[in-house]
Amino acid sequence: QVQLVESGGGLVQPGGSLRLSCAASGSIFSIYAMGWYRQAPGKQRELVAAITAGGSTNYADSVKGRFTISRDNAKNTVYLQMNSLKPEDTAVYYCSAEKVAAMGEDLSDYWGQGTQVTVSS
Repeated sequence: QVQLVESGGGLVQPGGSLRLSCAASGSIFSIYAMGWYRQAPGKQRELVAAITAGGSTNYADSVKGRFTISRDNAKNTVYLQMNSLKPEDTAVYYCSAEKVAAMGEDLSDYWGQGTQVTVSS
C-alpha cells in the first residue's frame, strides 16, 4: 500500500524559511509527478508547486521566486524549500503523488495527511 508521509511544517516568523519533505513508501515502480498543495481556512485547496520525474516544474504565481521544489526519484521523496515566507502562506500543506505505479495497485493518485505551516510574528 502506498503512503505519503510529510514532515517539516511549523511556526516561522515573516521572512523566515522552512523546508517540507514528503516520502512515498510502498512497492513503487514509478511516480509521474509529485507536488505540494495548500489549503488555508475558508479557502479552496490550491497548487503550490509540482515536479515531474523528468524534472519539469510548475509554480503558483504567488510563490515564484520564493519557493523551490525538488525531488529525489531514487527515494520517492519531494521537497519544498520555502523562503521569504509571508503570513498569507499560512495553510495546511499537502503532498501529492500523481500516477503512481505500484505492485498490486492500480495506477492511482495519492495524498499526504497534511502539515501545518504558520507564518506569524
